[in-house]
Amino acid sequence: MDKKEKVEYCLDIADYDFETAKSMLTSGRYLYVVFMCQQAIEKMLKALYINIFDEEPPRSHNLAFLFNKLGIGASNETMEVLNSLSAHYINNRYPEYKSKLSTVLDQKKAEEFLTKTERTYTWLKSQII
Repeated sequence: MDKKEKVEYCLDIADYDFETAKSMLTSGRYLYVVFMCQQAIEKMLKALYINIFDEEPPRSHNLAFLFNKLGIGASNETMEVLNSLSAHYINNRYPEYKSKLSTVLDQKKAEEFLTKTERTYTWLKSQII
């Protein structure tokens, strides 16, 4: 695949993951709202990395780390979203944390994650297009 195809591939997956996050909210699977938000942002960051550097992005799930590799500035809110999604992603991967998160993430918190993620997602996408 050439650079454009790789970027488009990542964008397609990011869009799919973000739509999945919305579906998880509708179905009441709040833990997976946050997980899919993290996945969508990760794919978006990797698309942006490929777009800027024309090479494979670092193999990492740490969103702040990936973002910092881009060499572009961001608002405090964007960095807070990246750090929060990364923390929930890591905790979601381990069973001992998963049950705790399930009790903390209710509909309101999941909606907040989705709203903040959407702002970050839209801004990142605008950096590519």
